[in-house]
Amino acid sequence: MSLPPYQSEGVIRCPCVKCDCMKFKKLEEVKLHLYRKGFIENYFVWTNHEEIDGSRGIFLNMVVGESSRSVENTNLDSRIEYMVADVFGMHFGCEPTENVEQTPNDDAKCFYEQLEEASRPLRDGNLHSKLSVAVRLLSIRSDWNISQAAMNSFIDLMSELVDTKINLPGDFYKAKRLPRFKRLSSGNMVIIKVMHYLPLIPRLKRFYVSMSSAPHMRWHFENRRPPGVMCHPSNGQDWKHYDRTYQDFVSEPRNIRLGLCADGFMNFSISVTPYSCWFVFLTPYNLPLELCMTNPYTFLNCIIPGPRNSKSLTDVYLQPLIDKLKQLWYDGVETYDISTKKNLNLRANLMLTINDFPAYGMLSGWMIAGKLACPYCMEISKVFTLKNGRKQSWFDCHRQFLPRDHEFRRMKNAFKNNKMEYDSPPPILSGEEIWERVQNFSKATKASPYKFCGYGVTHNWTKQSIFWELPYWKDNLLCHNLDVMNIEKNYSDNLFNTVMDVTCKTKDNLKARMDLQEYCRRPELYMQTTYNGKVFKTKASYIFTLDER
Repeated sequence: MSLPPYQSEGVIRCPCVKCDCMKFKKLEEVKLHLYRKGFIENYFVWTNHEEIDGSRGIFLNMVVGESSRSVENTNLDSRIEYMVADVFGMHFGCEPTENVEQTPNDDAKCFYEQLEEASRPLRDGNLHSKLSVAVRLLSIRSDWNISQAAMNSFIDLMSELVDTKINLPGDFYKAKRLPRFKRLSSGNMVIIKVMHYLPLIPRLKRFYVSMSSAPHMRWHFENRRPPGVMCHPSNGQDWKHYDRTYQDFVSEPRNIRLGLCADGFMNFSISVTPYSCWFVFLTPYNLPLELCMTNPYTFLNCIIPGPRNSKSLTDVYLQPLIDKLKQLWYDGVETYDISTKKNLNLRANLMLTINDFPAYGMLSGWMIAGKLACPYCMEISKVFTLKNGRKQSWFDCHRQFLPRDHEFRRMKNAFKNNKMEYDSPPPILSGEEIWERVQNFSKATKASPYKFCGYGVTHNWTKQSIFWELPYWKDNLLCHNLDVMNIEKNYSDNLFNTVMDVTCKTKDNLKARMDLQEYCRRPELYMQTTYNGKVFKTKASYIFTLDER
């Protein structure tokens, strides 16, 4: 109903129970009526909404009195045209400023070709085009969860029943390709990247239109804790440092502070098509803990599907979110606070990101692989390669973080063999210091990720993260954070598999015992040799017996 073909002078017939399509209302009023009163009973085909927009020319063929199927297909064609227009950034209703005719540019030519393809009927008198059939097939498959093999069978049957001159998609794969490819100036067809983006600003405004959430948006300001008590992000040093730095922002306690979480999954089965899907969530930290991490207040911002992991190119998909965050920081948006019955200029900022370790590397730009994988130690890392396991190990790197007088520092054989710890921990870099290191690196949105000079030796940077576009990002003390729950889960799994001696999953394997003998003094865990020269692993005291299990 919101499309121009159904509007007349900015108003439409209201299909609510009370108005019964007899009254003309503005779009917002119609929405409100439908929320409160509901649709007319059995009003599935909007035959009373056939207003004609003459600016659409030959591409809109709506006739009053058509059958419901005709109206439905015309609506589908209209939406296909809007989809094509949206891809190429063109819109209807624009008046030319001059009467001088000019040759369409390449983008316009491509647009008209796509529009012609969407409008050309399969045969004379037919309401469907090749593109509309492809969209309809994709919709049917999605609505009814039909397998790809079944869809191919349906398409084969359709091809046998109709005239061979009708150019239908040959199979589901070709149908899926139609809306997702565009032609470059070179003539090559390339895929149009797919991302599902849910707008941020309307979601933030919604916090203030309901009494169930609006009064709680000031909780972080009205419920401060005494020094030394930590039960909410607002009690942390990062939050307090931000308050001291941007006093104009914190002067309005209803301004929203957001946290971002990104996670994804990949199909590891070798028998299916490779697939990756990543999700980006946002949550407001203005709310108390019992609310801010619940489903109504943790909302999905974008979905990034694809045949492979986006990795460092995640920044490309985050551009719409970053643009809105910059708008919310510089200009703000006007919204209504129902708890105070007043309008306010709502602003927002992104306080931090929290992810597992792989996602940490994708968002921060610091590659979490190799000898410099630790984003805290960076080039001062004490990592070493295990002689037998051939993996990077950070064993005994933790003692440098202990207090100077801690007894563990002086233990010569309890950790690494014949070693005591005297070093101080690596320094904590401020946002300004990190920015000095990454400001000359290219962004993933402008160039492909690249291993810059010194990569793997003096640094592990692969890009300049898109978050540095936010003007306040360098002033955050904790920009990127690790998800403790995810780390604890992985640690617990490894610990359980080791003490239960789970085959192929335990970390107490032959190579681990050989490396232990190389670096540590644990004679009871050394490999033993039998009289015939066979080497075997002794049972460790931390392994449960059958009775203990």
